[in-house]
Amino acid sequence: MRAVTPGLFISLEGIDGSGKSTQAKGLAAWLRRQGRDPVLTREPGGAPGAEEIRRLLVEGDPDRWSPETEILLFTAARRDHLERTIRPALAAGRDVITDRFADSTRVYQGATRGDLRGLVDDIHARVIGIEPDLTLILDIDPEIALARGLARRSGEDRFEDFGLAFQKKLHEGFRALARQAPRRCVLIDANRATEAIAADIIACVAKRLG
Repeated sequence: MRAVTPGLFISLEGIDGSGKSTQAKGLAAWLRRQGRDPVLTREPGGAPGAEEIRRLLVEGDPDRWSPETEILLFTAARRDHLERTIRPALAAGRDVITDRFADSTRVYQGATRGDLRGLVDDIHARVIGIEPDLTLILDIDPEIALARGLARRSGEDRFEDFGLAFQKKLHEGFRALARQAPRRCVLIDANRATEAIAADIIACVAKRLG
């Protein structure tokens, strides 16, 4: 019997309102047209227990959690996501596209809410232990992204409520991450039409698929 080839693990990252969810859906649709069977998921969330933790993280007062507590909550949700969704899909040969993964914790909690990057990386290594094969970082003007995020009125606005200065710090944090991990991370100009962004994303994934 031929062994199952593991799927491709892809994450989309960027500040709130950068268009990750739209592009993740478009990428999943493109992969299906190529005859593949992707799993489309998100963080925090992507598994029943992780979705329960999500509500604790994205709703409510901006100051309800300390950065250290957020790191632990995000990691707990990520572990559930990894065990119940990501690993089984990859082992079955399916691609996984996730709207956010560990890089968001590295930037949101590790770099912008305290000097905690070392703590984030240590916990990640001990509890999660994997990185995506490819990370697409949607790079957008923070003012535009913040306006989009607040206009959604989704009720999940806790991080948008930190304001523009916070979004600018996040923006720089993701750019720094792209410089730190150039083999895995690709910076995508998201200050353009949806179709142009999608074309760049598809080109990156097609190249990685060989």
